[in-house]
Amino acid sequence: MGKNIVEKIIDLHRMDENKQEIGIRVDQTLTQDSTGTMVYLELETIGIDRVRTELSVAYVDHNTLQFGYENADDHNYLRTVTDKYGIVYSPPGNGICHQVHLERFSEPGKTLLGSDSHTPTSGGIGCLAIGAGGIDVAAAMAGEPFYLPTPKVMKVELRNSLPPNCEAKDIILKILSILTTKGNVGYIIEYGGEGVSTLSVPERATICNMGAELGVTTSIFPSDDVTREFLEAQQRKDSFRRLTADDDAHYDKVMEIDLSKMEPLVATPHSPDNVERIEDLQGLDVQQVCIGSCTNASLYDMAVAATILKGKRAGPGMSLIIAPGSRQVLLTLAKMGMMQTFIESGARIMEPACGFCLGIGQAPCTDANSLRTNNRNFYGRSGTNSAGIYLMGVKAAAASALEGKLVMPGDLDGSEPLIADAKRLNGIVIDDSRFVHPTGKDGVIKGPNIGPPPTGEPLGKSLHGVAALKVGDKITTDHIMPAGVRLKYRSNIPKYSEYVFEGVDPEFPQRMMELHKNGMKGFIIGGESYGQGSSREHAAICPAYLGVRCIIAKSIERIHRANLINFGILPLVFLNELDYDMIEQGDELELGDIEKGLEGPTFTLHDRTKNLTILLKGEFSPREKRYLHAGGKLFALKG
Repeated sequence: MGKNIVEKIIDLHRMDENKQEIGIRVDQTLTQDSTGTMVYLELETIGIDRVRTELSVAYVDHNTLQFGYENADDHNYLRTVTDKYGIVYSPPGNGICHQVHLERFSEPGKTLLGSDSHTPTSGGIGCLAIGAGGIDVAAAMAGEPFYLPTPKVMKVELRNSLPPNCEAKDIILKILSILTTKGNVGYIIEYGGEGVSTLSVPERATICNMGAELGVTTSIFPSDDVTREFLEAQQRKDSFRRLTADDDAHYDKVMEIDLSKMEPLVATPHSPDNVERIEDLQGLDVQQVCIGSCTNASLYDMAVAATILKGKRAGPGMSLIIAPGSRQVLLTLAKMGMMQTFIESGARIMEPACGFCLGIGQAPCTDANSLRTNNRNFYGRSGTNSAGIYLMGVKAAAASALEGKLVMPGDLDGSEPLIADAKRLNGIVIDDSRFVHPTGKDGVIKGPNIGPPPTGEPLGKSLHGVAALKVGDKITTDHIMPAGVRLKYRSNIPKYSEYVFEGVDPEFPQRMMELHKNGMKGFIIGGESYGQGSSREHAAICPAYLGVRCIIAKSIERIHRANLINFGILPLVFLNELDYDMIEQGDELELGDIEKGLEGPTFTLHDRTKNLTILLKGEFSPREKRYLHAGGKLFALKG
């Protein structure tokens, strides 16, 4: 039997495996500043002289606004620590990690591990790109394998081609409407079919980027003539490698999407899988439109927006934001005249950074409706709790900005001169002068807001504590650890821990402190898809710092589950989901004979308050058990 693309790449990178997981060699890593500072603090703790990957790049693209000294100090730390360890540094203003890495570094057939959940963007170029927690990335830079559950591969067969009023964003929104954000853990999506050849690399990257919202491990496209043309335009033709699935390759699931039947779609508040037809919501009043972010900030996306906006002007009540994805895109916009088009349309031009997607700037006004081309619309993520955030493609967003209300996009078939040139990357400006290449100098600078990773607590024979918090379904890492301006404390765990679950229950940190004084540990009770969203490992580090030792939920998302184990928190799920209703916040809980449970996979929980016995389950590899016994991965590696 032949092999699919995923199997071909894994076979070339396999370092270790057991019945539950595969350990693969990592060729490249990327970090961004909101997660990267902790990655390098962990790397320093591991204790190596130089990274052992083919390439590692540290990007500053999230917290580029200087709210006080903390962000600037973090950037200074990143610049100096990367110089010491052999890591390329991409400074503020150089662009968003996923867009820049796709342009300048990603290669077909390579493995890429990033401390950001949208690392799969590089799957658009045929790279097996996976988002992970920071300690996993640090370990990979130290030469350790990256472990993932033995993957199941789902093939999405794309048929025909898109109608002229649709775009790649509609494809992934359609898939989200079918698969939802839940129940896809353990799968990798591989795209195939004749429809693939109709999509450029940036369009493929958009689909892979938002595949993260499905909860799959990653997504990947073949490397074909379209990939070759992209790499040649980027003056990286030596990086090209043709990579396709064998005709008789096996897949665990197959799904077919007829592109010719696609309609313009929109994700409505407050989840990327709340998908509806734009036609059904026409006329919705709109106060803000934001075009850009790592999902739709390529030169192609900017050309689509410029073609729609050219010679027209957004109304006086409309806040129109344009955020290019990279310095390369920004320079090319200026060269091709699109910058003038945007300015004349009334748009405000942002630097190439994550910005509005993460709630760092451009918070909408109270009760506003904001149309955005980014990938997440979680409650409060924009910085305005009362705002409605709608996710869509560039065509609909730009057209709606001109009308002041949600409208159907017009037909753009790609033959328009500006779009055609951008799709082929004709005339792009390639300037790598802002990358800082390492010299090996040991001159690491740490400001007063930067501290070491916290000490782990080994898992004992039993856990006795309290259900310190009970939450519902789809609790994201943004719910657990607020983003936006709070991220400036990312290098200061004691301070950042003051904001755990700030938007859910602001009394939670104080409650945990009181439990700690009484020698009690914290349990968190969750619903389905607990820990979805960002790879931010702080959503495990900070609760662990406060004394949370066990998460019990109906289901837990892949990256967050790994992060919990990496920091000594035991992740368990209900054997019977109805038992979720039996536990109330404040109940005294005891988890006995943990060692037996680890061999299990069944654990026994006693609710002392209700005098109930509840069965839980959790399957752990020998490696994961070792991490839990050591108090976390960092301490297991040191030991």
